[in-house]
Amino acid sequence: MHEERGFDGGYTTVRDYVHPRRLSLKEAFVPLSHPAGHAQADFGEAWAVIGGVTRKVHFLVVSLPHSDAILYDNTRLAVAKILGDGTRKRSTLFAALQSHYVFEDRYGRPGKGNDKGKVEGMVGYARRTFMVPFPRARDFAELNAMLGDRCRERQSKTLRGNDASIGERMVADQAIFEDLPAAPFDACDKRPGRVTSRALVRYKNTDYSVPVAYAHRDVMVRAYVDDVVITSGGDEITRHRRSYEAADFVFDPLHYLALLEQKVGALDQAAPLQGWSLPTEFATLRRLLEARLSQKNRCAAGKREYVQVLRLIETFPLALVHGAVRDALRLGAISYDAVKHLALCRIEKRPAKIDLACYPHLASTTVATTSASSYMSLLVGDPA
Repeated sequence: MHEERGFDGGYTTVRDYVHPRRLSLKEAFVPLSHPAGHAQADFGEAWAVIGGVTRKVHFLVVSLPHSDAILYDNTRLAVAKILGDGTRKRSTLFAALQSHYVFEDRYGRPGKGNDKGKVEGMVGYARRTFMVPFPRARDFAELNAMLGDRCRERQSKTLRGNDASIGERMVADQAIFEDLPAAPFDACDKRPGRVTSRALVRYKNTDYSVPVAYAHRDVMVRAYVDDVVITSGGDEITRHRRSYEAADFVFDPLHYLALLEQKVGALDQAAPLQGWSLPTEFATLRRLLEARLSQKNRCAAGKREYVQVLRLIETFPLALVHGAVRDALRLGAISYDAVKHLALCRIEKRPAKIDLACYPHLASTTVATTSASSYMSLLVGDPA
């Protein structure tokens, strides 16, 4: 300072000058009154162990501070764009939510957490109180149930400056609220899609399978937090667990069995069947089917019968078809017709028996009683 500006004062002089001016730059706030029937909402982040994996989770905090309106953070979930005059252009999904439940909204100023200071503090409180140490849950449904229990436990507390508990004071808020609509809001992202030649529909860089009969058709994708539902003409044609992995493929093997029955040559390399965990008896049945029909280059017929057995899972539960396959192996009735018959026996609760005379195409084998003389006849020459 001395060399640049010619200032010959000391540190104390600068400090005494800066301190009051720094205080004058700090913002002051007006105390607010919080009438009943209003809320503040904000989103926060925390860490949790879900299914044994430590991951970042996002949570919504809704506080009822008796403030003057529902006050939202400027999240893209609600605000698509802030216009030049400060007004907000709502996102399509949030506008639909507001229309369904009929409520007023008001938004805080960007970077002004004090506009919704009550819920800003609650985000940190929820993280410190409910999510330290990291909560552990099998899935998000269990985590949500745990957080709900902890919120309800907190309702019995009486905070400083109040004569009644949180739960008792919440009665005033509930008395102001309107009744919920008869039908709940369909909280999903709806987008049109088109099925490819490989019976796949893409949503946010992830491909989901549909039955091959819908290839090349226009469909509607409804994406929820946990599920992706695909409809055609208003009818649900499939439902998948939503994947958040980049460039992922989510298959249902049953969607491709009808096509594989026609194109059995693709059975071994079919991506939708990779990782399909079936009981070991299915692999045994396939091996025997292909071996029985291997003569005269009829191995493809064995694969086709195996796919036909798999297609029984389209109609019957896997456990029931598995039981029929076990019965077929035990009886030596290695064919699709036999497995189907035995599956029906299980449904009708009839004995798992089969008349092999009804299946003349099945190979028959006669097993004789073994005798020691049969082995002696294999010896050649003088045993001495």
